[in-house]
Amino acid sequence: MIDSSKVKGLIFDYGGTLDTAGDHWSEIIREGWQKAGIATDNPHFRDAYVYAERELARERHILPQHDFHDMLLIKMKIELQWMAQQGLLPPEDIDSKAQIVADYCYASAKAQVQKSADVLALLAKSYPMVLVSNFYGNIETVLDDFGIRKYFKAIIESAVLGIRKPDPRIFEHGVKALGLKPEETLVIGDSYKKDIVPAESIGCQVLWLKGKGWTAEEDAQFHPNIITSLGDTLSLLLS
Repeated sequence: MIDSSKVKGLIFDYGGTLDTAGDHWSEIIREGWQKAGIATDNPHFRDAYVYAERELARERHILPQHDFHDMLLIKMKIELQWMAQQGLLPPEDIDSKAQIVADYCYASAKAQVQKSADVLALLAKSYPMVLVSNFYGNIETVLDDFGIRKYFKAIIESAVLGIRKPDPRIFEHGVKALGLKPEETLVIGDSYKKDIVPAESIGCQVLWLKGKGWTAEEDAQFHPNIITSLGDTLSLLLS
């Protein structure tokens, strides 16, 4: 496990770590689709998810002023437009169903972030904290909307920095922002490949918040520093 006596600062991932309790975001969106009465049979659901992610990377649909609900609505419309193009959804249903999915996912994220905020508030009393996230250029707005921006000394965002996980250099920027050595830094994230492996590669300590992953391979992966709840960090660091 981690050597808590050496930990002087924390780096948190955002998506999947603070807003879904470790589950891949596709799992929350799948629930939203079901809420809206949209079929979620594979591979169509996963294809739509991947299509939207690639489209968002290709073109700047999400702007800095967009909050999480704005972002979800944009993303859902792209996913459902793909479904309509495949003849799997009536085009006239896109807007109404995208709204239902966005509302569901936003409520889910807000409830989970409120739980995470309780943990962050306690940890922030003892450790400086930085957020390192693959995001769309609007993470500051999202954190402000959810009331947790105040807990982080700095925000390292892929769309702003121009470096994306799993490139370990993004974590090097996080360590530098803390003003610490890698071995004095604890990285908490939900993705084995995007958080745990690159953070360990530069010498950081890690905690893997493991929930339902994107692939069976990741679900089967083992690591000695697995936690199942963000609250587990409290007993590991503050006891």
